[in-house]
Amino acid sequence: MSASSGPRWRRLLRLRREDEERTASGIYGTIVSAAVMAASHAPTARAVIAGVAVTLVVYWAAERYARLVAQRIHEERRPTWRQVRRELGVGWELVTASALPLVVLATLVGGGVSLSNAVFAGLLCSTVLLGLAGWEIGRDTRLSPLERTALVVVAGGFGGLMIGLKALLH
Repeated sequence: MSASSGPRWRRLLRLRREDEERTASGIYGTIVSAAVMAASHAPTARAVIAGVAVTLVVYWAAERYARLVAQRIHEERRPTWRQVRRELGVGWELVTASALPLVVLATLVGGGVSLSNAVFAGLLCSTVLLGLAGWEIGRDTRLSPLERTALVVVAGGFGGLMIGLKALLH
């Protein structure tokens, strides 16, 4: 099933990407953005959002750099400009996966909710997205309901850990 088929919510959230690497980047980006939100002591929503965005761009750049260096090491030659452009064009899901939790955070703060409560809501949104991603993992692989539930618990558990971290730090 392609990323453009299925229920409307699945298409809007794009839990499943074009390939395995992009799907993994989206899941990883959701976890990292939740970790940054949980650990942030920023005084404003703008600062939290900027911290998440900058952190994710740095992670994306570091990952792309590491892949290019690894290619050079294993292929024993410089990557071509075409390879460099290709590497720089992928993996953005690591950054864009944080959009919905950050929109939740910004919307709630804009509506008068305290920053702390808005961050918890953003973390809850991340947890739901991770749980949905866990469910999607098993959708086409014909896993039993118990196996899919286990995947939801594990994936959502990452978000739950970030909520716990936030509660402990603040």
